[in-house]
Amino acid sequence: MTDGREEYDLGPFFCYQLKDIESISYRHEVMRDLEEQSLREHVESFADSMRGMRRHLAQADELSFEYQKMSWFLDAVEIYSDAVRNLSAGLSRANPRSRGLQGLGKFLEGYVSSDSFLALSAEAKRLKGKLSEITYRIHIQGLRVSVGKYGGEPDYSADVEDTFRKFREKEAAGFSMKGRALHDTPFMDSVEERIMELLVKLYPDIFSELSAFCARHSGYMDPTVRRFDREVQFYLAYLQLMQSLEAENLEFCYPQVSAQSKAVSARETFDLALAMMLAREHKKVVCNDFYLQGNERIFVVSGPNQGGKTTFARMFGQLHYLARLGYPVPGKEAHLFLPDDIFTHFEREEHIETLRGKLQDELVRMHDILLRATGDSIVIVNEGFASTTVSDAIFLGKQILQQVVDRGCLVVYVTFIDELSRLGDATVSMTSTVVPENPTERTFKIVRRPADGRAYAMAIAEKYGLTGQSIRRRLAG
Repeated sequence: MTDGREEYDLGPFFCYQLKDIESISYRHEVMRDLEEQSLREHVESFADSMRGMRRHLAQADELSFEYQKMSWFLDAVEIYSDAVRNLSAGLSRANPRSRGLQGLGKFLEGYVSSDSFLALSAEAKRLKGKLSEITYRIHIQGLRVSVGKYGGEPDYSADVEDTFRKFREKEAAGFSMKGRALHDTPFMDSVEERIMELLVKLYPDIFSELSAFCARHSGYMDPTVRRFDREVQFYLAYLQLMQSLEAENLEFCYPQVSAQSKAVSARETFDLALAMMLAREHKKVVCNDFYLQGNERIFVVSGPNQGGKTTFARMFGQLHYLARLGYPVPGKEAHLFLPDDIFTHFEREEHIETLRGKLQDELVRMHDILLRATGDSIVIVNEGFASTTVSDAIFLGKQILQQVVDRGCLVVYVTFIDELSRLGDATVSMTSTVVPENPTERTFKIVRRPADGRAYAMAIAEKYGLTGQSIRRRLAG
């Protein structure tokens, strides 16, 4: 989502989670406004202009001739003034409904009519006009170049062009030096700089005004405008992602988020990261449903390898994370809980520097989660304790699930151990499914039903090459 938007430093926005329903509703309102094409066009036009302004300022920093730097700065101020004025007018016409954009519209209405902004804009345009009216003559004799005020002398450029017209076979694409078109480069050579120095002496009053303007308005950008220019990219980035996936017939919805009810559910939802990858190849994304009701708090997800269990766990966490950012979420409908934190326990490679074995490392990490998790937390455990024996995995799984049941956490626990799905009313069994006629073919559908006891057996058979397909392949060979 941040690709191509590096200048805005959006990363921190994705790391800060909202903690109250009101803030989430506030962002939903803004997102709904920005989904309106006409309003978004005004905002995107503003953003484009502000990027152009920053390019002018960056170019000014690279230039060496002081008055040329000032000229680029003056252009940047004019771009800024026009961008803010156009955004204010556009928001007024679009009539946004969100509190955020309504507040911005009222602020801009006052800002563009303020004495300071009107003076800045008028002075920039007046100076631009004065500079554009400067006329001068250049007389070249041998190696000597003289510059003077234009006094009505004849312009020989038309005569020269007419004289050499008969020698021209076609329009030139532009002369170049070292691969760069001369008319494209903003940098002046030494002759051009000397000409400019003489012009400053010929028109000292205008250039003195230009110098004073730049010094007086060095901090011309309003902090609120600057902040909006950055923060609105947080919304536009996600809208762009949504549009790309909606083009692949995937849906998004505004979730109903509660700080009290843990009866979570979603219809036709999907893993956002997987969908982005598959969309690039125009491959179909398998969507899934889930729900918890009453005292249910834990999804125990089992089934064969490569069946979508990990994707389901990741999807559940993503939904709640995106909801806490105030974003629409993948799916047709979603009712989600507002957690105080989301803890995940996914398999990691062993690190020799820790001097811990894999099981010990998993226990240490799980212990840390249980120390920090509260009754309002979400805990996601993926393939925990697969490195130990079945009996130990069952024992550890039961101990962990009992602790989170006692606290009331929302949990997704991905495992091969079917027994863990039958610990009590708080647990719900979800299983990944296969094609009935061909058990080796995965559907990637995760459905709510009792575990059938075959998941771990199938995993062992696959691990040691003892599935029916593997045996038949070896016998045939």
